[in-house]
Formats: sequence, C-alpha cells, structure tokens
Amino acid sequence: MAYVMRNGVAVYYEVHGSGPTVLLTHGFAATGRMWTPQMDLLTRKRRVVVWDMRGHGRTDSPEDPSLYSEAETVDDMAAILDAIGADKAIVGGHSLGGYMSMAFHCRFPERVAALLLCGTGPGYRRDDVRETWNERARAIGDAIREKGLADLRRYSAEMDPADHKSARGLVNAAYGMLTQRDDRIINSLGSVSAPTLVTVGAEDRGYLAGTEYLSLKIKGAQYAVFEGAGHAANIDKPQAFNAALAQFLASRVDPLGA
Repeated sequence: MAYVMRNGVAVYYEVHGSGPTVLLTHGFAATGRMWTPQMDLLTRKRRVVVWDMRGHGRTDSPEDPSLYSEAETVDDMAAILDAIGADKAIVGGHSLGGYMSMAFHCRFPERVAALLLCGTGPGYRRDDVRETWNERARAIGDAIREKGLADLRRYSAEMDPADHKSARGLVNAAYGMLTQRDDRIINSLGSVSAPTLVTVGAEDRGYLAGTEYLSLKIKGAQYAVFEGAGHAANIDKPQAFNAALAQFLASRVDPLGA
C-alpha cells in the first residue's frame, strides 16, 4: 500500500508480485479491489499495480472540481508508473478505467506494452451523441449528490458503498472524469499497435456495440464475450474471464517479453 502525491492530492496504489508491470484501472464508483479475482493469475509472472482514481476509495477527494479530469487521471497513472520505476506496462481497465487506459495510450503510446479493455467504449465522434452520454454521466452524479452512496450497488457488482469515503468525490468524478470532451480517443484507435484484448459481458447491452467497435478498429485485437456476465464480467464470470486473459497473455504478450 502506498501513495503518490500530485499537487497536494494523495493517490493510493498497491503493488503485488514481481516481473513485467500490469497497471489496472477500475471503473466509475469502484476501486482497485475489483481486480481481486485476477490477482492469482496475474501475479504468477507479473508485477500488478491496482489503484484508486480521484474521488474513489482511499485516494483523496479534493474539493476543486477542476482536479477531476481525463488529463489528471492520465497524469496520475504516469506518476504511479514513475514511482515504481516502470517505463512500460500492460495497461488495462474496466469501463471508465478502460477509457482512461486508451487515453493513457493516446498520450504515452511508448509506455504501453499491451492494452486490456474491459466493458468500455471508444467515445463519440458526434457532439450531440457525446452530449447525450454526458447528460447521463451528470445525472449519475446528481443522483449520488441527492441520495448518497447507498444506491451504488444497483448499478453494477463492482460498486461497493463501503469502499468510498466521500459522496462528493464521486459527484466530482462523474462531472469531471465520466464526461467526455472530444473525439481524440475514437480517432486514435487506428494507431494502436500494442497487442489488445477487448472483453464484455453478453448481458452488458450498453457496451456490446462499443466493445465490438474497438475490436474491429484496433488492428489484431482479440475479442471475448462472456455469456451470463453483466458489466463487471471479471467479477461475474471470473473463470471464463481469466481463461481468456491467460490465453491472450500467453499467445500475444509473453512472446514479446512484456
């Protein structure tokens, strides 16, 4: 357990195992704890880093809404890798964490050995469609502001009210990190050369189209759909998820020494 300090904000992370580095980012209203079902598999050969985004878990929840953004999140990820001396990592995430992993690749492609994109989407080219997404994100933030943390469980299995210190932090994260500003990410997909695994639960209907799009636009991406799984497929169907992850690492990543 450790913290990296960035401009007065303490960002929590954990390091498990040894070997090539894997940096895993959780989804909105979850924490790094959501990756527990993957730890035994990944730590056999690798050093696994999980962390809590701003406003989540054991990371600080600053009052200033401007401190919650895609740019700050990507900088937090880079700072964690710098703190542990990792020039490069397998970078992966779930939902919002998957989007931030793509944003990290967009900024630091040389630091990405492979991508793991779980239950996430590529963003939007059209401003009107992006604004519809942003309205939903702000509505989630408004609901947390009005009702607190108790209702998080109704959204998805990885969201545990007990994991968070501050409803305000999640509200700020919904407004600042869950909302999107432009089409940089979706336009960057053709430039991804790192081995990529895209996953989704078959019952995660809001993300089936987005993950399929990622699998088609990222050259050579492997795509796994898990029957009986919802949004958090790694939790709902851990054995199937881990089997797909192990196959991807053995066939696409291990030969590269990553």
